[in-house]
Amino acid sequence: MNPSDPSPILLTGATGYIGGRLLQSLEQQGYRLRCIARRPDFLKSKVSASTEVVAGDVLDRGSLDTALQGVRVAYYLIHSMGATGSFEENDRQAARNFAEAARTAGVERIIYLGGLGDDSESLSPHLRSRQEVGRILRESGVPVLEFRASIVIGSGSLSFEMIRSLVERLPVMTTQNGSPCPHSRSPLKT
Repeated sequence: MNPSDPSPILLTGATGYIGGRLLQSLEQQGYRLRCIARRPDFLKSKVSASTEVVAGDVLDRGSLDTALQGVRVAYYLIHSMGATGSFEENDRQAARNFAEAARTAGVERIIYLGGLGDDSESLSPHLRSRQEVGRILRESGVPVLEFRASIVIGSGSLSFEMIRSLVERLPVMTTQNGSPCPHSRSPLKT
């Protein structure tokens, strides 16, 4: 992937925290970009004149064909945590649609940002869904570069805003994970 490549890079999730920052970085480096958005008019005001914005929705398989046409590399930065309905089913269907459309379009690489953990661990529904999305994308036969991150916190990110909201509303919060602190049996020494 280099800026002189005439094929566009497809960026999904450009209105999100990570996608928005990646969008700016790729534009500054001179890459040819195409972003897919459910509301293209909302995104068009946030991109440079050289970035193409197309209408589409990963839950609508037919809308992905135009977005992926001529694309060699596609970033998949989609999650359904804030959507209506079952986020797990939405994540699953979106990944299937995208994987199938990418394979059909001849995409050479999908770059996916998933979450930490693996199938052998007891995972939260959110992390389990992130792992499943990665597996669905890999099963497409399109090579996938999967980055796995823990919580991403930065001003404006969903995680940051949720933590900020909790701190503002709850001056004290107790938590318990079911296992005692390993140091709780030792007397405190001064």
